Amino acid sequence: MTTPQSNIRRATVIGAGAWGTCLARHLAENHLSVKLWAYETEVVEAINAKHENSVFLPGVSLPASLTATSSFEEALSDSDLLLLAAPSHAMRLVISKMAPVFSKAIPIVVASKGIEETTLKLMTQVLQELLPSHWAPGITVLTGPSFAAEVCQSKPTTVLLAGHDSTLTTQLQSVFMTSTFRVYTGNDMIGAQLGGALKNVMAIAAGVVDGLNLGGNARAALITRSLTEIIRLGVALGADVHTFYGLSGLGDLVLTCTGSLSRNYSVGFKLGQGTSLEHVLKDTITVAEGIRTTRAAMSLATQLDVEMPIIQGIHALLFENKPARQAVEELMSRSAKEETYLSLKSSDSSRKPSPQE
Repeated sequence: MTTPQSNIRRATVIGAGAWGTCLARHLAENHLSVKLWAYETEVVEAINAKHENSVFLPGVSLPASLTATSSFEEALSDSDLLLLAAPSHAMRLVISKMAPVFSKAIPIVVASKGIEETTLKLMTQVLQELLPSHWAPGITVLTGPSFAAEVCQSKPTTVLLAGHDSTLTTQLQSVFMTSTFRVYTGNDMIGAQLGGALKNVMAIAAGVVDGLNLGGNARAALITRSLTEIIRLGVALGADVHTFYGLSGLGDLVLTCTGSLSRNYSVGFKLGQGTSLEHVLKDTITVAEGIRTTRAAMSLATQLDVEMPIIQGIHALLFENKPARQAVEELMSRSAKEETYLSLKSSDSSRKPSPQE
């Protein structure tokens, strides 16, 4: 399925958290008429009356061409483009409720980052399960290092748009591209999604390191070894190793592991300082996707026999009551090993390593 960019005039964004609202604003400022679906009545009322999402994106003015609704029928009426930014754990329910409203196949951009806990499926795989098969070619993924607050301040941002239909991704690239929001295209949707999901877990780990005041050496080591683990699992699931050295892998990993605007980093930082997970979650209204993703990643690692000690350590910290300092000490006291890596030479690019390489 391909849709000429010139035909995309009306967009629907599902999910009015900070990122969904930010992307809706971005599309509206890029001359599209945008309907933003929100679960919360107070969010809908604030956007329509005050042109501001005072709950999840306070202080950011929204264009008049962006309107909000809690009705799927109203949100999807005459839409040319669907962007999904609902939390990953709610994606199946949201799509199930939306599906009966769809009247035609339109391009879908998935901007949610996560892995479904019960099925261990990526968000595009959930979509493919719930929607008619002829919708599949129009499914794409938008991911990469992109804090909503900085995008809304027009600070330079670069992201990846991945999809199997290169004509469609090129057309959507022009829909999103601005002088401060640069979009690259790719075709590895598995790698793009795994990089975006797993970096949230690693950001919790980075926050723990900083919360324990372990220093820059430890943080650098954590980021480097996190990338190794992401690559291991990604390749085991059929992703292209090259993807993880790009925006959705290394780029997003560095941002979320070093930026104070990261919700997942903030959770880890508080845990490192000794705050219980229960109290951390009570103090925030936003979703830290890395907590749920930790469970899913741990299940995938076990299922595929992939060695992921950082994921294992964060899982023990979050769900097994292991003290943060003990989790770090156990990581550091693992048996000595040789550092190995995957070759990026074209002749070796198709080689898949053993899970423990």
